[in-house]
Amino acid sequence: MKAQLLLAAAAAAVSAAALSAAETNPGAEGNSLFAAAAPQPQQRPEGRLPGFATELAERPLPKGNEAWTVIGHEEAWKALARADAENRQRTRWRYATSLIGQELGSEAAGVLEVMESDDPDLALVDTFRLAKGAAFAQMRRPQQALEALIGPALANNAEACAWRLLVLAEAGFGEQALGQLNCALPALNARPAEQRNRFVLATAEAALETGRADLAMSTLRQIRSGDPAGDLLRGRAFYALGKPGEARIQLRRVAKSGTEEQRLDAELAGIEDSVARKDIAPNAAIEKLNRIRYGWRGGPIERRALELSYRLATDSGDTRGALSAGSTLFNYFELGAEGPPLAAALQKQLASVLDAANRMPLDQALGLYWDFRDLAPLGAEGDLLVNHFADRLQSAGLYAKAAELLEHQLYVRAQDLAKGPLSAKVGRLHILAGRPDMALKVIRDTANIVYTPEMRAERHRVEAVALTQLGKTSEALAVLQEVPDGAGLRAEILWKARAWAAFAAEAAPALPPAGKLSEVGQATILRHAVALAMTHREPEIAALRARYAGAFATLPTAAAFDALTSDPASVDPERLGKAMAAIPTASPAGDIADLLEVRRNS
Repeated sequence: MKAQLLLAAAAAAVSAAALSAAETNPGAEGNSLFAAAAPQPQQRPEGRLPGFATELAERPLPKGNEAWTVIGHEEAWKALARADAENRQRTRWRYATSLIGQELGSEAAGVLEVMESDDPDLALVDTFRLAKGAAFAQMRRPQQALEALIGPALANNAEACAWRLLVLAEAGFGEQALGQLNCALPALNARPAEQRNRFVLATAEAALETGRADLAMSTLRQIRSGDPAGDLLRGRAFYALGKPGEARIQLRRVAKSGTEEQRLDAELAGIEDSVARKDIAPNAAIEKLNRIRYGWRGGPIERRALELSYRLATDSGDTRGALSAGSTLFNYFELGAEGPPLAAALQKQLASVLDAANRMPLDQALGLYWDFRDLAPLGAEGDLLVNHFADRLQSAGLYAKAAELLEHQLYVRAQDLAKGPLSAKVGRLHILAGRPDMALKVIRDTANIVYTPEMRAERHRVEAVALTQLGKTSEALAVLQEVPDGAGLRAEILWKARAWAAFAAEAAPALPPAGKLSEVGQATILRHAVALAMTHREPEIAALRARYAGAFATLPTAAAFDALTSDPASVDPERLGKAMAAIPTASPAGDIADLLEVRRNS
């Protein structure tokens, strides 16, 4: 609806601009804009009471308040009761325009709807459209009012201009509203004072919105002193003109006699002036603004309070306050051209929260991100921002929080293949947090995508570790059968499970060649020796000693190798325990083996 209202406001402005061009150059083709503004239905159904549309179209288009002649209620109903088919539409029209004259827009709209259903061609008649626009304006339905009030003959009609001015001003389009003022003046001046008040107040509001306090003051001369609505706008105008004393006099009256909305508006105006003159500390101003925001939702009051709160919080470095006010403003109010710059500023503030240079505690930064994650930049930029912050959480040992952060990315933002590496990373973090069940769930929740072989292998490795942590060793080993380089992790799982025979069979093909041994090579050989000793395979132990004795001779692990292979016929538990303790911690499975060391949360 907001987008449609903006479009309608723009159309009204276009109509006014085209009118100006047409007046200065009657022969120009600017008049074609008018024709384009009014919708022309291609085919309309035949009504039950056709004919009045033609009659109404032939009448002069009213230029002022004389269009809404009031007739008595009893007289109107008697006329309706007596009207035959030939006169029914004519009688209804008199009744509808009378209702508009009495400011009963809802009732008038109902009558006009019945008339249009009986004669659809009425929708093409400018006078009828003017009546519909007036009725909808009285009902405060800006979109429907503007749709009815935009058309060729209505572009320079004073009465139509007056209603467009009212609708645009009350909808917050001050600049467009004031563009209708000169055209509307004859119709406004012809109205009695009491019928002119709403138009005057709307014009003054539009003038204040566009920074024309002088125009607001001159307009408000038509509103008597003591009228709360007029005093409120006069007070705001005095503030804008740098006359706080006169402003406070006006607003004190509002505080005594105004409605709750008017009293809050008056209080807000005072806060705005105090902030502008630096008579109040930012924190104190924000506290007062919050009280107004929590006591009144929607409309210009909340918007002004939010705008000021956002500016104060931003200037004072209150990131949470700025994000809170700014996001509410962006999400719930039609900001027009101000929207994109505000969104960019909010995204920049949120990005600064997650930046490594920010000294805010990680838990506070994470809380801010969760509260305002909808403001995060879209696409690769936003994903990179979150990934870097997750790395910071992981480095600080906050594995569960890092997993939750990236899990949101996985389920909400990541698409298709992007879920492959991200699901594996989230699974690793869940395992590090002692939650292998959550790791397994993440892997299986994202299994319905055809991943690349490399992605599948990494996901299977994480899945195997999670299954092992859950005590499902057989399932873990089965999963690794599909991993081309899974032998190292299979051996690691079997080593942790003390499945000596199976480990010896799995590790034998991975034994390194004799020669200079790395820590991983040493660990592989020593573990193999342990498995052979535990399964009493003396000939293979002897062969292992003959193959690697020279390579171990000068290594720190020489004593452990000697203890495991020097007397293969006997297994001394104490000697075996010391030898196992001396085995290097480096694993042939790589860094994923570290995940098997993590204790599961109970």
